Amino acid sequence: MWPELMAFAGVMALGQFSPGPDMLLLTRTSLAQGRAAGWWTTVGITTGLCLHAAVAIFGMAFLMARGGWFAAGLRWAAAGYLAWLAIGLLRSAFAGKVVTAEGRGALAGNPAACYRRGLLCNLLNPKAALFFAGIVAPFLSGERPGWWPAALWGIIVGQGLVLWGLYVLLLQFPPFQRGYQRAQRGIDAAFGLGLAALAVLVIT
Repeated sequence: MWPELMAFAGVMALGQFSPGPDMLLLTRTSLAQGRAAGWWTTVGITTGLCLHAAVAIFGMAFLMARGGWFAAGLRWAAAGYLAWLAIGLLRSAFAGKVVTAEGRGALAGNPAACYRRGLLCNLLNPKAALFFAGIVAPFLSGERPGWWPAALWGIIVGQGLVLWGLYVLLLQFPPFQRGYQRAQRGIDAAFGLGLAALAVLVIT
């Protein structure tokens, strides 16, 4: 069954690295606040993945698929949180605040806040549980050993932690940092508008 597990890992890697709230938040946090902040945000995102993967693999994603007040409430909560993040980035961009290399160390001093932002950003994404449910469904059909669901869960969580952590490390290379320093206001504005657009899409 190793080829099938490898295929699942490949599909999940493509899905997790598709543009979305997690990637926008992690990219901006890593560039503006540094490696430690990025890694704590990654841990928060991965904690959310733990819950989403469990929901999808162990059969509770039908609550979202059936709609109703549960799905609607989660969509509005997600849209509100994304809008709040977007407003913060847009205010930073239009206020003209520029984070210097020295200031990044001070910004990175609150691991709990970085963890919480990553957790909420992932946890309040109403598409995540359905996405995982759709991906894992073909891999759960047919006769499977008892350890199979746990293996799929481990791939989702472990892959998220490792790949997002490597992504944070990549963003610390000097060319990325210099580019961010030169265009920080524009990048923050673009990320803010991107999160605002995602908030609208979540509702509609």
